[in-house]
Amino acid sequence: MSDTISQKITDFIHSHGEGWVFTSKDLLDLGSEEAVHVTLHRLKERGEIKRVVHGVYYYPKNSELLGAMPPDIRGVASALASKYQIRIQPSGAFAANLLGLSEQVPAKVVFLTDGENKKIKIGKMELIFKKTTPKNMAMAGKISGLVVQALKYMGKEHIDDRKIRIIKRKLSKEDFKILKDDANLAPVWIRKIIQTEILEGANG
Repeated sequence: MSDTISQKITDFIHSHGEGWVFTSKDLLDLGSEEAVHVTLHRLKERGEIKRVVHGVYYYPKNSELLGAMPPDIRGVASALASKYQIRIQPSGAFAANLLGLSEQVPAKVVFLTDGENKKIKIGKMELIFKKTTPKNMAMAGKISGLVVQALKYMGKEHIDDRKIRIIKRKLSKEDFKILKDDANLAPVWIRKIIQTEILEGANG
């Protein structure tokens, strides 16, 4: 293997900056499968990258106070989704956390998927892919899917004006448009909240 190819792969990883989670597939435009495998092995042995799970790697991010930081769980989930060619959607407590409705980061992070059920241990956290229906995946990967899953988790009786304000602050003009377009895909009670409370007074 050419040292030039190895250097190109290394430079490409570095160019994405600390914290990047990736798979070997992300590097195949730069060299052969063997070249990528050999380079990743070298970088891992030198401690420049870490392997999260089989086929998924992490360019470590360091904090002055905390030292080496764990990989972002969404980054790992996205990398795995790319590897397995599946769609994923944050759900449950994690969806609520991402929208600012809950400050707690759950120890078990659940993503709905159109792929197979999987459980993957990442440090102290467990990443769970939960196979679901096509209906539940209709808004996968979109802000509308995140809002619907977060509201489902919180429950109708726990949605108040404060939580609506928190959600609205998280949304961009484009997000409001997506939410408006997808509202009819949501369960009836969530659709009503989206249309009469979240979209109320929204520009776009």
